[in-house]
Amino acid sequence: MTCDGCAKAVTNAIKTAVPEAAVEVDLDGKQVTVEGADDDGAIQQAVESAGFEYGGPA
Repeated sequence: MTCDGCAKAVTNAIKTAVPEAAVEVDLDGKQVTVEGADDDGAIQQAVESAGFEYGGPA
């Protein structure tokens, strides 16, 4: 992720898959923090379908 458009795309994808999730994007660190979601599989699928690499839960 390198821009606000990327951040919006991945945030929207995650929020669509897991509406109750709180999503925070760190463009400098190229990381996304998701809180309030228990389904890592849905998050992984959302991130990858938006065209980004899923690095797994931290």
